Amino acid sequence: MIDEMTTVLEPSPLPDFVETKYVRDLTHRALTYIKAGFPVHFRGPSGTGKTTLAMHVASKIKRPVVLIHGDEEFTTSDLVGGEHGYRMRKVVDRFVSRVLKTEEDMVKRWVDNRLTVACKHGFTLLYDEFTRSRPEANNILLSILQEKVMDLPVGRGAEPYLRVDPNFTAIFTSNPEEYAGVHRSQDALRDRMITMDLDNFDYETEVAITRTKSKLSKPRAEMIVNIVRDLRESGRCEFAPTIRGCIMIAKTLKVQDIALSSSNGNFTQICQDILASETSRVGSKTNQERVKEIIKGLVEKYTQEGVLNERNGRSNGD
Repeated sequence: MIDEMTTVLEPSPLPDFVETKYVRDLTHRALTYIKAGFPVHFRGPSGTGKTTLAMHVASKIKRPVVLIHGDEEFTTSDLVGGEHGYRMRKVVDRFVSRVLKTEEDMVKRWVDNRLTVACKHGFTLLYDEFTRSRPEANNILLSILQEKVMDLPVGRGAEPYLRVDPNFTAIFTSNPEEYAGVHRSQDALRDRMITMDLDNFDYETEVAITRTKSKLSKPRAEMIVNIVRDLRESGRCEFAPTIRGCIMIAKTLKVQDIALSSSNGNFTQICQDILASETSRVGSKTNQERVKEIIKGLVEKYTQEGVLNERNGRSNGD
Protein backbone atom coordinates (compact mmCIF):
# COMPACT_ATOMS: atom_id res chain seq x y z
CA MET A 1 0.00 0.00 0.00
CA ILE A 2 1.34 3.44 -0.94
CA ASP A 3 0.89 6.15 1.66
CA GLU A 4 -1.34 9.04 0.67
CA MET A 5 1.49 11.52 1.35
CA THR A 6 3.51 10.17 -1.58
CA THR A 7 2.60 11.30 -5.09
CA VAL A 8 3.30 8.81 -7.86
CA LEU A 9 3.19 9.95 -11.49
CA GLU A 10 1.96 7.78 -14.31
CA PRO A 11 4.46 7.74 -17.19
CA SER A 12 3.12 9.21 -20.41
CA PRO A 13 4.58 10.88 -23.52
CA LEU A 14 5.30 14.57 -22.91
CA PRO A 15 3.10 16.97 -24.90
CA ASP A 16 4.91 18.81 -27.71
CA PHE A 17 8.10 16.82 -27.07
CA VAL A 18 10.54 17.30 -29.96
CA GLU A 19 12.41 14.15 -30.94
CA THR A 20 15.16 14.74 -33.49
CA LYS A 21 18.08 12.44 -34.32
CA TYR A 22 20.15 14.16 -31.61
CA VAL A 23 17.46 13.56 -28.98
CA ARG A 24 16.80 9.97 -30.11
CA ASP A 25 20.51 9.19 -29.77
CA LEU A 26 20.63 10.54 -26.20
CA THR A 27 17.48 8.63 -25.29
CA HIS A 28 18.79 5.38 -26.77
CA ARG A 29 22.10 5.65 -24.91
CA ALA A 30 20.38 6.38 -21.60
CA LEU A 31 17.95 3.47 -21.97
CA THR A 32 20.84 1.15 -22.86
CA TYR A 33 22.63 2.01 -19.60
CA ILE A 34 19.41 1.62 -17.61
CA LYS A 35 18.73 -1.77 -19.20
CA ALA A 36 22.24 -2.82 -18.16
CA GLY A 37 21.31 -1.97 -14.56
CA PHE A 38 23.00 1.40 -14.09
CA PRO A 39 21.44 4.68 -12.91
CA VAL A 40 21.79 7.58 -15.36
CA HIS A 41 22.85 11.13 -14.51
CA PHE A 42 22.16 14.02 -16.91
CA ARG A 43 24.54 16.89 -16.12
CA GLY A 44 24.67 20.22 -17.88
CA PRO A 45 24.07 23.99 -17.73
CA SER A 46 20.65 25.43 -17.11
CA GLY A 47 18.47 25.38 -20.24
CA THR A 48 19.96 22.29 -21.88
CA GLY A 49 16.83 20.18 -21.40
CA LYS A 50 18.03 17.86 -18.63
CA THR A 51 14.74 17.52 -16.78
CA THR A 52 12.67 17.25 -19.96
CA LEU A 53 14.96 14.53 -21.30
CA ALA A 54 14.88 12.71 -17.95
CA MET A 55 11.06 12.75 -17.98
CA HIS A 56 11.09 11.48 -21.56
CA VAL A 57 13.42 8.59 -20.67
CA ALA A 58 11.28 7.79 -17.61
CA SER A 59 8.18 7.57 -19.82
CA LYS A 60 9.99 5.00 -22.02
CA ILE A 61 10.60 2.75 -18.99
CA LYS A 62 6.82 2.51 -18.51
CA ARG A 63 6.93 2.29 -14.73
CA PRO A 64 5.31 4.73 -12.26
CA VAL A 65 7.56 7.71 -11.55
CA VAL A 66 8.46 9.22 -8.18
CA LEU A 67 9.76 12.78 -8.57
CA ILE A 68 12.11 14.47 -6.08
CA HIS A 69 13.55 17.99 -6.40
CA GLY A 70 16.85 18.60 -4.62
CA ASP A 71 16.71 21.05 -1.73
CA GLU A 72 19.26 22.54 0.65
CA GLU A 73 17.02 21.74 3.62
CA PHE A 74 16.69 18.04 2.79
CA THR A 75 17.72 15.45 5.35
CA THR A 76 17.77 11.68 4.99
CA SER A 77 14.31 11.45 6.57
CA ASP A 78 12.92 13.68 3.79
CA LEU A 79 13.91 10.92 1.37
CA VAL A 80 13.31 7.80 3.46
CA GLY A 81 10.42 8.78 5.72
CA GLY A 82 9.74 9.64 9.32
CA GLU A 83 7.32 9.67 12.20
CA HIS A 84 4.26 11.81 11.47
CA GLY A 85 1.49 11.95 14.07
CA TYR A 86 0.25 9.12 16.26
CA ARG A 87 -1.88 6.01 16.00
CA MET A 88 -4.18 5.52 18.98
CA ARG A 89 -5.86 2.32 20.15
CA LYS A 90 -8.49 2.25 22.88
CA VAL A 91 -10.18 -0.80 24.45
CA VAL A 92 -13.27 -0.44 26.68
CA ASP A 93 -14.23 -3.46 28.77
CA ARG A 94 -17.80 -3.49 30.23
CA PHE A 95 -17.98 -7.19 31.06
CA VAL A 96 -19.33 -6.28 34.49
CA SER A 97 -21.96 -3.54 34.28
CA ARG A 98 -20.77 -1.62 37.33
CA VAL A 99 -17.06 -1.97 36.45
CA LEU A 100 -15.47 0.04 33.66
CA LYS A 101 -12.07 -0.97 32.44
CA THR A 102 -10.27 1.00 29.72
CA GLU A 103 -6.95 0.46 28.05
CA GLU A 104 -5.27 2.98 25.77
CA ASP A 105 -2.24 2.50 23.59
CA MET A 106 -0.67 5.28 21.52
CA VAL A 107 2.27 4.80 19.16
CA LYS A 108 3.99 7.10 16.72
CA ARG A 109 2.91 6.69 13.11
CA TRP A 110 5.62 6.03 10.53
CA VAL A 111 5.15 7.30 6.96
CA ASP A 112 7.39 6.14 4.09
CA ASN A 113 8.69 8.96 1.95
CA ARG A 114 9.28 8.97 -1.80
CA LEU A 115 12.64 7.19 -1.98
CA THR A 116 11.40 4.31 0.17
CA VAL A 117 8.23 4.02 -1.91
CA ALA A 118 10.24 3.87 -5.15
CA CYS A 119 12.63 1.22 -3.80
CA LYS A 120 9.88 -0.89 -2.26
CA HIS A 121 7.56 -0.97 -5.28
CA GLY A 122 10.13 -0.87 -8.10
CA PHE A 123 9.19 2.57 -9.39
CA THR A 124 11.37 4.94 -11.40
CA LEU A 125 13.03 7.57 -9.22
CA LEU A 126 13.64 10.91 -10.95
CA TYR A 127 15.86 12.97 -8.63
CA ASP A 128 15.97 16.42 -10.25
CA GLU A 129 18.92 18.71 -9.31
CA PHE A 130 20.10 16.19 -6.72
CA THR A 131 23.28 18.19 -5.98
CA ARG A 132 21.16 20.98 -4.49
CA SER A 133 20.63 18.65 -1.54
CA ARG A 134 23.48 18.40 0.92
CA PRO A 135 25.77 15.39 0.34
CA GLU A 136 25.00 13.81 3.73
CA ALA A 137 21.30 13.68 2.84
CA ASN A 138 22.13 11.60 -0.23
CA ASN A 139 24.33 9.05 1.59
CA ILE A 140 21.36 6.68 1.75
CA LEU A 141 21.67 6.28 -2.03
CA LEU A 142 25.08 4.60 -1.86
CA SER A 143 23.88 1.17 -0.70
CA ILE A 144 20.70 1.46 -2.78
CA LEU A 145 22.57 1.91 -6.07
CA GLN A 146 25.38 -0.55 -5.36
CA GLU A 147 24.18 -3.32 -3.06
CA LYS A 148 20.45 -2.85 -3.86
CA VAL A 149 19.75 -2.68 -0.13
CA MET A 150 18.19 0.22 1.76
CA ASP A 151 19.03 0.88 5.42
CA LEU A 152 15.87 1.63 7.37
CA PRO A 153 15.60 3.64 10.61
CA VAL A 154 14.69 1.77 13.78
CA GLY A 155 11.53 3.85 14.18
CA ARG A 156 9.95 2.25 11.11
CA GLY A 157 9.25 -0.83 13.19
CA ALA A 158 9.98 -3.33 10.42
CA GLU A 159 13.08 -5.11 9.19
CA PRO A 160 16.27 -3.03 9.46
CA TYR A 161 16.90 -3.46 5.73
CA LEU A 162 14.73 -3.25 2.65
CA ARG A 163 15.64 -5.27 -0.40
CA VAL A 164 15.29 -2.92 -3.39
CA ASP A 165 12.81 -4.14 -6.00
CA PRO A 166 14.58 -5.34 -9.20
CA ASN A 167 12.45 -2.95 -11.27
CA PHE A 168 13.73 0.10 -9.39
CA THR A 169 15.45 2.62 -11.68
CA ALA A 170 17.12 5.93 -10.81
CA ILE A 171 17.57 8.95 -13.07
CA PHE A 172 19.43 12.02 -11.80
CA THR A 173 19.94 15.56 -13.12
CA SER A 174 22.29 18.30 -11.95
CA ASN A 175 23.89 21.61 -12.85
CA PRO A 176 27.68 22.06 -12.93
CA GLU A 177 29.29 22.51 -9.53
CA GLU A 178 30.15 26.16 -10.14
CA TYR A 179 26.46 27.10 -10.12
CA ALA A 180 25.14 28.91 -7.05
CA GLY A 181 23.37 26.64 -4.56
CA VAL A 182 25.00 23.46 -5.91
CA HIS A 183 26.96 21.11 -3.64
CA ARG A 184 29.73 18.85 -4.80
CA SER A 185 28.44 15.30 -4.83
CA GLN A 186 30.35 12.46 -3.24
CA ASP A 187 32.85 10.68 -5.48
CA ALA A 188 31.42 7.36 -4.26
CA LEU A 189 27.95 8.39 -5.45
CA ARG A 190 29.11 9.61 -8.86
CA ASP A 191 31.01 6.33 -9.34
CA ARG A 192 27.74 4.43 -9.01
CA MET A 193 26.00 6.24 -11.89
CA ILE A 194 26.74 6.89 -15.55
CA THR A 195 27.01 10.62 -16.20
CA MET A 196 25.94 11.99 -19.57
CA ASP A 197 27.10 15.58 -20.04
CA LEU A 198 24.60 17.66 -22.00
CA ASP A 199 25.38 20.82 -23.93
CA ASN A 200 23.33 23.08 -26.15
CA PHE A 201 21.30 21.29 -28.82
CA ASP A 202 22.35 21.08 -32.44
CA TYR A 203 20.88 23.55 -34.94
CA GLU A 204 18.16 21.22 -36.24
CA THR A 205 16.89 20.46 -32.74
CA GLU A 206 16.88 24.11 -31.63
CA VAL A 207 14.84 25.13 -34.67
CA ALA A 208 12.40 22.25 -34.16
CA ILE A 209 11.91 23.05 -30.47
CA THR A 210 11.44 26.77 -31.15
CA ARG A 211 8.81 26.05 -33.82
CA THR A 212 6.96 23.51 -31.71
CA LYS A 213 6.81 25.64 -28.57
CA SER A 214 5.77 28.87 -30.35
CA LYS A 215 3.93 27.71 -33.51
CA LEU A 216 6.00 30.17 -35.58
CA SER A 217 6.90 29.44 -39.21
CA LYS A 218 10.21 27.73 -39.93
CA PRO A 219 11.91 30.85 -41.45
CA ARG A 220 11.01 32.90 -38.36
CA ALA A 221 12.21 30.18 -36.01
CA GLU A 222 15.46 29.87 -37.96
CA MET A 223 16.09 33.62 -37.74
CA ILE A 224 15.63 33.60 -33.95
CA VAL A 225 17.86 30.56 -33.51
CA ASN A 226 20.55 32.12 -35.72
CA ILE A 227 20.57 35.27 -33.60
CA VAL A 228 20.83 33.31 -30.34
CA ARG A 229 23.50 30.92 -31.63
CA ASP A 230 25.67 33.74 -32.99
CA LEU A 231 25.41 35.56 -29.66
CA ARG A 232 26.38 32.34 -27.89
CA GLU A 233 29.39 31.83 -30.14
CA SER A 234 30.54 35.45 -29.88
CA GLY A 235 32.17 34.75 -26.51
CA ARG A 236 31.11 38.19 -25.26
CA CYS A 237 28.53 37.03 -22.70
CA GLU A 238 28.98 36.10 -19.05
CA PHE A 239 26.62 33.17 -19.60
CA ALA A 240 25.83 31.65 -22.98
CA PRO A 241 22.19 31.96 -24.07
CA THR A 242 20.26 28.69 -24.36
CA ILE A 243 17.21 27.33 -26.13
CA ARG A 244 15.12 29.02 -23.44
CA GLY A 245 16.02 32.37 -24.97
CA CYS A 246 14.80 31.17 -28.36
CA ILE A 247 11.51 29.95 -26.90
CA MET A 248 10.91 33.17 -24.92
CA ILE A 249 11.51 35.37 -27.96
CA ALA A 250 9.42 33.18 -30.25
CA LYS A 251 6.45 32.95 -27.87
CA THR A 252 6.48 36.72 -27.27
CA LEU A 253 6.52 37.41 -31.00
CA LYS A 254 3.69 34.95 -31.57
CA VAL A 255 1.52 36.52 -28.88
CA GLN A 256 2.06 40.07 -30.15
CA ASP A 257 2.22 39.10 -33.84
CA ILE A 258 5.32 41.23 -34.36
CA ALA A 259 7.09 41.33 -37.73
CA LEU A 260 10.72 40.23 -37.79
CA SER A 261 12.49 43.21 -39.33
CA SER A 262 15.25 45.56 -38.27
CA SER A 263 12.93 48.53 -38.85
CA ASN A 264 10.59 47.12 -36.21
CA GLY A 265 12.01 48.42 -32.97
CA ASN A 266 9.82 46.05 -30.95
CA PHE A 267 11.55 42.98 -32.37
CA THR A 268 15.00 44.34 -31.52
CA GLN A 269 13.85 45.40 -28.04
CA ILE A 270 12.37 41.99 -27.25
CA CYS A 271 15.60 40.24 -28.28
CA GLN A 272 17.64 42.65 -26.18
CA ASP A 273 15.45 42.36 -23.08
CA ILE A 274 15.34 38.57 -23.10
CA LEU A 275 18.89 37.77 -24.16
CA ALA A 276 20.62 40.46 -22.08
CA SER A 277 18.88 39.21 -18.93
CA GLU A 278 19.68 35.57 -19.75
CA THR A 279 23.38 36.19 -20.42
CA SER A 280 24.17 38.43 -17.45
CA ARG A 281 23.91 37.57 -13.76
CA VAL A 282 26.02 40.30 -12.20
CA GLY A 283 23.87 43.16 -13.36
CA SER A 284 26.78 45.09 -14.86
CA LYS A 285 25.30 47.89 -16.93
CA THR A 286 28.41 48.07 -19.12
CA ASN A 287 28.24 44.37 -19.95
CA GLN A 288 24.52 44.51 -20.71
CA GLU A 289 24.96 47.49 -23.02
CA ARG A 290 27.72 45.63 -24.88
CA VAL A 291 25.50 42.58 -25.28
CA LYS A 292 22.59 44.70 -26.49
CA GLU A 293 24.77 46.25 -29.19
CA ILE A 294 25.78 42.77 -30.39
CA ILE A 295 22.14 41.71 -30.46
CA LYS A 296 21.16 44.81 -32.44
CA GLY A 297 23.81 44.01 -35.05
CA LEU A 298 22.68 40.39 -35.29
CA VAL A 299 19.04 41.42 -35.75
CA GLU A 300 20.04 43.76 -38.59
CA LYS A 301 22.19 41.07 -40.18
CA TYR A 302 19.57 38.31 -40.23
CA THR A 303 16.58 40.49 -41.08
CA GLN A 304 18.47 41.85 -44.11
CA GLU A 305 19.38 38.30 -45.16
CA GLY A 306 15.73 37.34 -44.81
CA VAL A 307 14.64 40.18 -47.10
CA LEU A 308 17.28 39.24 -49.68
CA ASN A 309 16.28 35.58 -49.61
CA GLU A 310 12.64 36.53 -50.07
CA ARG A 311 13.50 38.77 -53.06
CA ASN A 312 15.68 36.07 -54.62
CA GLY A 313 12.90 33.56 -54.19
CA ARG A 314 10.43 35.83 -55.98
CA SER A 315 12.82 36.55 -58.84
CA ASN A 316 13.39 32.81 -59.34
CA GLY A 317 9.65 32.22 -59.46
CA ASP A 318 9.51 30.36 -56.14
